[in-house]
Amino acid sequence: MEVKQEVVVAAIKKMNSNIDGLTLQTSLKIKYTLILFLFVAAGWAQQTNTSYTKRVLEASEIDMLFSYYSQDGQNAAVTGGEGTEELTDATSTLVLRLPMNENDVLTVDVGLSAYTSASSSNVNPLDGGNINATPFDASSGESRKDLLAYINPSYQHSSEDRNAIWSANAYFSTEYDYFSIGFGGSYSRLFNEKNTELTISGNVFLDKWNAIYPIELREGFFDDRITGNGTYNPNFNVFEKENRNSYSVSLSFSQILSKKLQGALFVDFVSQNGLLSTPFQRVYFGDAEDFFIDDFQLADDVEQLPDNRFKVPFGGRLNYYVNDLLVLRSYYRFYWDDWGITSHTASIEAPFKLTDKFTLYPSYRYYTQSEADYFYAKETALSTFDFYTSDYDLSNYNAHQYGGGIQYKDIFTNAKILTFGLKTIDLRFSQYDRSDGLNASIITLGATFVGN
Repeated sequence: MEVKQEVVVAAIKKMNSNIDGLTLQTSLKIKYTLILFLFVAAGWAQQTNTSYTKRVLEASEIDMLFSYYSQDGQNAAVTGGEGTEELTDATSTLVLRLPMNENDVLTVDVGLSAYTSASSSNVNPLDGGNINATPFDASSGESRKDLLAYINPSYQHSSEDRNAIWSANAYFSTEYDYFSIGFGGSYSRLFNEKNTELTISGNVFLDKWNAIYPIELREGFFDDRITGNGTYNPNFNVFEKENRNSYSVSLSFSQILSKKLQGALFVDFVSQNGLLSTPFQRVYFGDAEDFFIDDFQLADDVEQLPDNRFKVPFGGRLNYYVNDLLVLRSYYRFYWDDWGITSHTASIEAPFKLTDKFTLYPSYRYYTQSEADYFYAKETALSTFDFYTSDYDLSNYNAHQYGGGIQYKDIFTNAKILTFGLKTIDLRFSQYDRSDGLNASIITLGATFVGN
């Protein structure tokens, strides 16, 4: 969704939407094995270097991050645009940056995300032994929770004069019904005594669904509690292909305009193909009979979307240094895609320095978008249409996000964990309110430690 930050509502919603491929025990083993490896690598990377060239990164750094996200609403796509969207997600992330030599930096980002979703629990509303199945309550079965595990290593090299930077990265993630592998790279060039920077980057993601369909659409389903006129016989066929590929190219230009003003412009070109529908999101037709088990309406089909999509977001940033206490950071983005969506995003953040160690971060963000060509509210699509969805992430809406945070910075890194000294601690909170009734909040806690 455009929360996470439409997060976190889509990515988290679909994040945002489903896991179990790794057991928690297996995921933790992977995580702690990686952490042990990274600490060993950090020690190796800090061996004495006799060169007098200033390093790109002087010492190893570790970011430890934790976030807790919660949302609620009544337009769940899993239940055809009507039903509970209650969801909670807890994410822990470890990012380690290692100076391999004067010019090269290795970064490894590894994380786990565990969530409980009332919406996804209703992929099978009958598996929890509920007395009455309804889209407005969560099923208590196993489908209500999931786990995401990912690792994202990258390598960056800077030229001797620090006017050229290239990087390469990879990405791997797994959930219960989704696996993703990605790779990419970037090249940056600095001009005009490093006052001007141009960057081009590209990424490829090759994803694979393990398609999970609503329980009533699975082969062999039968339940003698079904009520309705006639015989339940949905217009449904399984997807023949389960791959989803994404390709992106990004261009950015940044310029120091004066001693107090810095600006940047960016544009992205994103092409997707493959299974762009979410297999477990129900659709109800206006020209079909309704069938129920208790108060739960059975699907007429799942969402059907084109197998190609082209997106172009572009925009810019403008940062103004007011004085030693205050900086203004502004952002604007326009988005267009060939599914009929256009959107505008604008935000402002005003870091205010309370003392040498404490900084406040008030922020505000506004988002608005038009409706996709294929969006239909519940029972307004017809069975004769080629494409249809009742996912309100593709509807017409606007959203406000209010946030604040505080940062503590210790330039002397007095607090220690092993050989790493505490550099910063950040605590932030955001409240997200959408015009369709979706509300969400997220709290994040992060700390950066620097090696000696």
